[in-house]
Amino acid sequence: MSEHDADPPEVARVAADLIRFDTTNFGGGRSRGEREAAEYVGAYLESLGLHTDYYEPVDRRTNVCARVPGRNRDKPALVLHGHLDVVPAVAEDWSVDPFAGEIRDGILWGRGAVDMKDMDAMILTAVADVLRAGEQPERDIVVTFFADEENGGVEGSALVVRDRPEWFAGATEAISEVGGYSISVGDRRAYLLQVGEKALLWIKLVARGRAGHGSALHPDNAVTALAEAVAALGRTHWPIRLTDTTTQLLAGLADLTGDDAGDPDLLAQRAGAASGFLRSTLRTTTNPTGLTAGYKHNVIPDRAEALIDVRVLPGTEEAALADIRRIVGPAIEIEIVHQDIGLEVPFSGDLVDAMVGELGRHDPGVPVIPYLMGGGTDNKALSSLGISGYGFAPLRLPSDLDFTGMFHGVDERVPVDALEFGRRVLADLIRTY
Repeated sequence: MSEHDADPPEVARVAADLIRFDTTNFGGGRSRGEREAAEYVGAYLESLGLHTDYYEPVDRRTNVCARVPGRNRDKPALVLHGHLDVVPAVAEDWSVDPFAGEIRDGILWGRGAVDMKDMDAMILTAVADVLRAGEQPERDIVVTFFADEENGGVEGSALVVRDRPEWFAGATEAISEVGGYSISVGDRRAYLLQVGEKALLWIKLVARGRAGHGSALHPDNAVTALAEAVAALGRTHWPIRLTDTTTQLLAGLADLTGDDAGDPDLLAQRAGAASGFLRSTLRTTTNPTGLTAGYKHNVIPDRAEALIDVRVLPGTEEAALADIRRIVGPAIEIEIVHQDIGLEVPFSGDLVDAMVGELGRHDPGVPVIPYLMGGGTDNKALSSLGISGYGFAPLRLPSDLDFTGMFHGVDERVPVDALEFGRRVLADLIRTY
């Protein structure tokens, strides 16, 4: 048993509390627990002497915000934001109750331990560290927690920036998930700083045929047509296409390994457990995630549908859709269920220097490498207000922990020591930046 099991630090206690709110987002407007989690967060912020605002544009999809006054009101405000919802967890697949917030052997387990109640707790306790010490941040800090991020933010951040833009008045930059964590490249450690996100295309493939008896010879079978299209798309090997960020990523990996950057895939594979995450940033990905067809074993349906999660490099959305239409063929209809922009900001500037500097101060001599995330965050919504977003949830992780593999996976967990590291880094960042 770890010393943290019986008496965990505050950041772990807050993260565990948040995990115990079952904030499962099932998509399609179906969610639970977000209001209660937002009220917990709001009460915590109010206990620090801050004023909180709530916005619930859709019933029980609650967003909460507080502004921490800074010493230098002439500097632009900085947004620290997180989301309180999580993806579903099938309890029988887990080693622990996914909503128990259990701490065992110095590890916090539960849905959201990685995505992203760990960062939510680090934000809250970092702000608390500064305010309880009687200090102020260097600039105004806008602390915001959104609903519905796991459904693209359509009932969360998208509505907040539309209806409550005053929450972010004076802000030009933002920090959230998914970056700042360490990876192991061979026997060396490095930190990934997220400076971009792939664009999002959630599409539905629809195949139509002729209904009939399941025993018949039936060439016009919608399920068969859909299956062929799904297999073709899911097995497509999309070509590598580098951006400024992924070029810098590969150069950083090459420096660490001594390898030539000529084969991006092989170089990314040197990042061990994080290689799958990094390889996905080098190309378009088209992953089938759902199938719907039929209603009885002996009835051939006249319609079959598939959900495809498409992530493309910023600015390549139309070209990717044209390729998808070619791959699935003219008989398959394509519906766009949800679409959102890609982002890419420079790995330079005062905020980047400050984040890199704090990691260097807390973990000296470890390089920081920029990367483009395959998924998306609420930074997409904030960009509509001219706010540049970064992924910086600083975690110093053990080399044998497959951290990136636990996003939306089973047995999410994070070391308590890593949470404490992140709290310290974030607190020092907002003190000085």
